[in-house]
Amino acid sequence: MLPTSNGIRFSISDLSPPLARIVPTLYQDRAGISLYDVQYQPGSDTRQSIPADIQHQVISRLLRFKETCADFSVPSTNIHVLATEATRTAPNSVQFRNEVKTATGWEIRMLSKEDEGRIGALGIASSLSNVQGLVMDLGGGSTQITWLLAKDGSVKTNPKGSISFPYGAAALTRRLEEAKVKGDAGIGELQNEMTARFRGAYEELAVPNELSSLADQNGGYDLYLSGGGFRGWGYLLMSRSKVYPYPIPTINGFKAERSDFQDTVTVLSSVDPKIFRVSERRAAQVPAVAFLINVLTAALPMIKNIHFCQGGVREGFLFDNLTSEIRVQDPLVVATTPYQTASAETISQLLSHALPSSSSNLLPPASFTPQLLRSFANLIYEHSSVPKDARPAAALHTATTGLLASAHGISHTDRALISLMLCARWPGDLPPSEESLLLRLRQIVSMREAWWCRYLGRVAALTGEFYPAGVIRDIPRFEFRAEFVAGNEEKEKKKGVGEVMELTVVIPPKVDARTYVDKEVLKEGMRKVEKVGKKKNWIKASERVDRSERLGGDWGLKVKVVLERGVELEFRSWAYIAI
Repeated sequence: MLPTSNGIRFSISDLSPPLARIVPTLYQDRAGISLYDVQYQPGSDTRQSIPADIQHQVISRLLRFKETCADFSVPSTNIHVLATEATRTAPNSVQFRNEVKTATGWEIRMLSKEDEGRIGALGIASSLSNVQGLVMDLGGGSTQITWLLAKDGSVKTNPKGSISFPYGAAALTRRLEEAKVKGDAGIGELQNEMTARFRGAYEELAVPNELSSLADQNGGYDLYLSGGGFRGWGYLLMSRSKVYPYPIPTINGFKAERSDFQDTVTVLSSVDPKIFRVSERRAAQVPAVAFLINVLTAALPMIKNIHFCQGGVREGFLFDNLTSEIRVQDPLVVATTPYQTASAETISQLLSHALPSSSSNLLPPASFTPQLLRSFANLIYEHSSVPKDARPAAALHTATTGLLASAHGISHTDRALISLMLCARWPGDLPPSEESLLLRLRQIVSMREAWWCRYLGRVAALTGEFYPAGVIRDIPRFEFRAEFVAGNEEKEKKKGVGEVMELTVVIPPKVDARTYVDKEVLKEGMRKVEKVGKKKNWIKASERVDRSERLGGDWGLKVKVVLERGVELEFRSWAYIAI
């Protein structure tokens, strides 16, 4: 539980293996009680104590949550009540905390400014598989900034903790209203104050050479944002995305470019309380958040990409209690593990063999990692029980509103890739109602990524024909080999076809009951893979919202699928399930 400046959040999470890495939430609730706002009376600049009636409301919600914990059989030793800025600095903080303890038996754990920033940074580390850049958490009363290097299970941050400023969304709204009374001079004074403090903070952070060198290589720092005020800004950016309506509802993993992030004039002109996930209260704070963003982009060194994160103090507190062995796990792999078949690891390796490894510049993008392939292999049988005409549509929703909707730590790019591959894994007509979603998910990734998703999906469909149960027994039925070859047919030369992606399906020289493959089924599966290479099935430039991609023309590769009867299949290093 978190009594914070923006409301009181209640949640129950299950950190038992194997899903601990994605901080699975069993229950969550929120009380819309702003402990920061109630400490300021209308027309008064003096901070007041938390009123008695508000204390009673808080205690009432805590007692309700205590019963909920009992319903979920949560041990009392696993219940933690954390408090941040609004409670820590309240004039009657001690009295308020004593009232809570008397009524509930729970001790409120106060987080210092440094701990609040450190744990908030860990919440951001939990939000994505790799976090390398500057991080900020925007609460109601304060905002914190630090740097973070979180990869391969290791989390490094400023040993002095985060630097905190009294520029939370609610606090800055008040400051901005006060400044406006003085006109342009007052606003300029506030802007100069904040700019100087942020610049000083950046120097004080002492960003390590590893991170600054990475920023130099990439053309700027990545900035990771958490907190309600920033998330509200993220939802506003989503509502204005070139991909409209934006197909992924969760804010965690959403990425924006600097130019869009700092275009505060355009965003402010489109603020509407009806925008998804932007409440009236949050909309009222947007001008203050825009003011903060203008100061940030002017004060901090070059920022290239901005990542929005759901993880905050709650997620950071839980992530802090995980071992390094759990932290290093890829969240997408962890989230898909419950759906894997007995031979998922071997099938993942099989799929990787269907990707060429030569030095051609047409290779699959770096986003097609072993972890992504393993996650895909974990899921390719999950929709087998769905009626045939609904499989592509059900698979398309997997990572947006389906199986993985609640998984924490997955980027929007990975969500789009896994959904596109799974949709292509089930060849068939997509209902007209889902065509728009398919197109919008393709817009989130590059044309090249979208084409390779379709190709891998068809390869997975062929694999499913060989292994309908997802189980590879002691003798394999086939293997893949992929490479680029020169287009040598006269027809290809006339069309200007250069390199051709050739997929070889190698089957055993001898066939017995365990390695039997129906030739007609095999031919049909091979034909469907080859169809991906037809120009009419390439990713269309005319459908792209990115003008630079449209100028490059359609994207795809000619595909040939050939059959070869091998001498011996090279599966010696693979793991098999003997049944």
